[in-house]
Amino acid sequence: MRIGTRPFGPESLPVSRLGFGCGGVGGLMVRGAAADRERAVARALEAGITYFDTAVQYGDGASEENLGAALHRLKAGSALVGTKVRLRSAEFGAIGSAVAASLEGSLRRLRRDHADIFYLHNEITLEGGGENLSVRQVLEEVVPAFRALQEAGRIRVPAMTAVGETAALHQVIEAGFFGGAQVIYNMLNPSAGHALPAGYPAQDYGRLLDRMRARRMGAVGIRVLAGGALSGSAARHPVASPAPAPMGSGESYEADLARAAELMPLVTEGFAASLPEAAIRFAVAQPGLETILVGMASLEEFEGALAAVLKGPLPEGALRRVADISAGFARAPG
Repeated sequence: MRIGTRPFGPESLPVSRLGFGCGGVGGLMVRGAAADRERAVARALEAGITYFDTAVQYGDGASEENLGAALHRLKAGSALVGTKVRLRSAEFGAIGSAVAASLEGSLRRLRRDHADIFYLHNEITLEGGGENLSVRQVLEEVVPAFRALQEAGRIRVPAMTAVGETAALHQVIEAGFFGGAQVIYNMLNPSAGHALPAGYPAQDYGRLLDRMRARRMGAVGIRVLAGGALSGSAARHPVASPAPAPMGSGESYEADLARAAELMPLVTEGFAASLPEAAIRFAVAQPGLETILVGMASLEEFEGALAAVLKGPLPEGALRRVADISAGFARAPG
């Protein structure tokens, strides 16, 4: 069975319901063997995967290089590829040229003449500071740089990674330039799509997906497995990164693991065969997400994610069970 697609953003790019994540957390496209990488990409294409997501930050360009080589060898020129720019504070004085230089380097490694989706990957806050960009910097400096690259045909959809302060993210979305965003959404923090109870131990993204939908922005669900915490195990694959810091969820990876364990009734009560399957199907059940990314360390992990997506969204009873269990997180310490 081949996976279906959904239209993404103002250009209605046909992104597959499951994207192929090439990040450093799963690690396959950064640290995996060349034969394993190409086998996984070939299998993804065979299964109907149209969207491949990478960034220069993943392995200091290794992910882009490896993805570009695999797609080239497999003659997959029609595949949709998204990559990213993360500006360093030392570049804040020349944002336009830094954005252009980053994209050109990415395209060279990817062996492509344009990026289908190009994301600003810095955290965005109201006032900026450190490595964070302020709303003003994004709207007055990043947006013109992205617009120029789009007009030159080097970008199809300008996009952002929705990390930083919630109020700042809302302001940038409502400005109406970006055509897509990566959004943190998982069973430990569904606040981009649902209201959270008071005292919930996670960042409240304030139903950010509703704001995006009103502006025809495409949405990519990220951290679907909370960096691996929703695998249900503390063990890490040899190719994977060490446990990453949480994004938008608990104060520590260990806290996320503990809360993930409380969601095991989804498995014991027969809603899903495993906790990762439940987590993936939970994300698929969110209509505001056009595609989701699952980091992978091996072809077997890709097959597991694909099988979960093909099973379809969790049923309503399972979604209610998630809500019931997670409501208790607001009362739990840590």
